[in-house]
Amino acid sequence: MKTFSEFGLEQKVLRAITEMGFEESTPIQEKAIPIALAGQDLIGQAQTGTGKTAAFAIPLIQHIETTEERIMALIMTPTRELAIQVAEEIGKLARFKGIRSLPIYGGQDIGRQIRALKKRPQVIIGTPGRLLDHINRKTIRLDDVRYVVLDEADEMLDMGFLEDIQSILSQVPEERQTMLFSATMPPNIQKLAQRFLKNPEHVSVVPKQVSAPLISQEYIEVHEKSKFDALCRLLDMESPDLAIVFGRTKRRVDELAEALQKRGYSADGLHGDLSQNMRDTVMRKFRDGSIDVLVATDVAARGLDVSGVTHVVNFDLPQDPESYVHRIGRTGRAGKEGTAWTFVTPRELDHLHFIEKVTRHKIPKRTLPTIAEAIEGKQKVVAERILELVHNEEYNEFKAISIQLLENHDSVNLLAAAIKLLTGGEKKEVSVELTPEEPIRVKKRKPDIRSSGRRVGGGGRDYRGGGERRYGGGNRQGGDSERRYGRRDDNRYGDRPSYNNRPRTGGGNQRSTRTGDNNNNNGDYANL
Repeated sequence: MKTFSEFGLEQKVLRAITEMGFEESTPIQEKAIPIALAGQDLIGQAQTGTGKTAAFAIPLIQHIETTEERIMALIMTPTRELAIQVAEEIGKLARFKGIRSLPIYGGQDIGRQIRALKKRPQVIIGTPGRLLDHINRKTIRLDDVRYVVLDEADEMLDMGFLEDIQSILSQVPEERQTMLFSATMPPNIQKLAQRFLKNPEHVSVVPKQVSAPLISQEYIEVHEKSKFDALCRLLDMESPDLAIVFGRTKRRVDELAEALQKRGYSADGLHGDLSQNMRDTVMRKFRDGSIDVLVATDVAARGLDVSGVTHVVNFDLPQDPESYVHRIGRTGRAGKEGTAWTFVTPRELDHLHFIEKVTRHKIPKRTLPTIAEAIEGKQKVVAERILELVHNEEYNEFKAISIQLLENHDSVNLLAAAIKLLTGGEKKEVSVELTPEEPIRVKKRKPDIRSSGRRVGGGGRDYRGGGERRYGGGNRQGGDSERRYGRRDDNRYGDRPSYNNRPRTGGGNQRSTRTGDNNNNNGDYANL
């Protein structure tokens, strides 16, 4: 791998990279940065977590002069979480050069964004819906943009942003450099690239296997009513440093987070109905370790990049294979090992086998540990942590109180009481009852439709066909109401009204994503 000093970057950029702790470039950075520095259009195919943000951010910062008082670069992202993360990374990389960047997204007060735009940022990072809003208000002008980045382009198109993207790009000057990054390259992405990119260089670091090899994957067959106790046993047995638990709906996330808190776990929930301030607070607590279990919906977790996540639990089986891959990809990052557990009810085994077929990865079955094994495992983890502290001699400030306790109490009794306290052995078992979720079943389809990849029952991506439609009859992201299907939720993507707030006028006017095949998700969208 090349070191960053080999790219010919200016000292202010190199200093920022060094202070962030980076020395060698990742594969996508090694391939993309020289092309981007040369000013060529670029298509980069890479998964989240491969360092692609720096792959386009470093050349942008290198190119843009601090004397510019206009918008020079436009970066489009599918979600506000990703927009914020990209803006944060650009801020770190540009800290010594002084390039100003600003994230623009729905859900935040637009007046606040307009005031921030008056500070003349050179780089705008935004979601297509809110960007178009500003463009129409003439609070953002694209006349001087020289660099455009489409980040996670497949996600944006899958969310229904194609027309917005085309409208925005048509207003950017022809003389520009355009970089497109996407995990997959379905036909619609290729058409977008052909229309808006000029003789692009194509670089790819796509792994041979969809599922990350550093992630240990196992499934546990468990009945719906037993899932919560199963989760508690696994958390007790392995005591993860940071864990993300995925639920299918917002209701599930709320109930599960509250139930974990009642049982004494340090947990909180994340979904689309939370305000941006609440989301930021939850993520800050998760990143700094104030909570060690984050319960989230698929949509809320899109774009999350938190280092140190050791475990992912699919409390509810995801609707489609891509969601499964995305979920487990939250762990096992930066060369570290991770663990992914998936709860599967007996009626969902066929759907699990479908996920295995598409991801080309056999997921082994794991037996749920007994209560005795969970208690023993928890005690073992605590004992290992105590011995680690002893080995590192990180306890001097506690010696005085320890000596006082030993003068009056038996050492074995003291240590046993300490281990009980650390393992939460004094906690009472609180009765918990979650609202059951309907199982996900594999949809039966005709072979000729599978091979063509045509839209069926509201559409989705059929991985076995043309690569263009998601399998599962249009139920996006397993039931979260922030569907990624041709509309944007005000809470998340811009200023469009939520679909749930629109008047219902009978089955004839409902979109196919709300009827038909989607009965597997209870059909009660008011609770999502």
